Amino acid sequence: FKQGDTLIMLCATGIVVRTLASVIQNKLDDPPVLVLDESGKFVIPLLSGHEGGANQLAQDVAGFLGAQCVITTAKSYTQNAAKAIYTVGMGCEKGCPESELSSLLLNCLQQADLNIDDIDSINSIDIKAAEPGLLGLAKTLNKPFYTWSADQLAEVESQLSTKSEYVYSVVGAYGVAEPSALLSAQVSVQVSAQADNNKPAELIVTKQKTARATCAIARGFRKSG
Repeated sequence: FKQGDTLIMLCATGIVVRTLASVIQNKLDDPPVLVLDESGKFVIPLLSGHEGGANQLAQDVAGFLGAQCVITTAKSYTQNAAKAIYTVGMGCEKGCPESELSSLLLNCLQQADLNIDDIDSINSIDIKAAEPGLLGLAKTLNKPFYTWSADQLAEVESQLSTKSEYVYSVVGAYGVAEPSALLSAQVSVQVSAQADNNKPAELIVTKQKTARATCAIARGFRKSG
């Protein structure tokens, strides 16, 4: 465990908890730990389900054994009902360095208990279409970079956590990070023709700021199956 090895434990969950209690740190540092009953009917990702990949590993093991995967993380319950798609919206001052944007994005991902592999795209307003920092970040992370007009961003205006009159006076929209994330999440599921109309796109991380940049994360839902 201390060396970061994945553990697959064939025993009672209580035994695993008591055995590892003294060395457990946090979800970012702990290795994946799976628990299986001795008859091989159930597979439980006990630690590092999302960050460490235990949820996916448990699904793989369950598939190999013909067992039932028992995932208990909140995000997984959401995904059982509908497949989530996550989009990032970012705004920044002209010339904002990629390093500042990257640090802000990672902070937002941590708040949402996500990693960059979960993100579908990075988005902003169209006047930032050639912004070097944003383009560089998207390239570094190998993510699509989409931009939207002020009129398009206005379509999700009612869903914003805050509306900035100053931003409106500058770019013609009441925000950049939040509406671009929301709009992209909404459009992505509509384009797939699998939008879950009972679950509209929503903000899961409202606008976060540094001195020169803003970031938000939205989630849309595709129908499961």
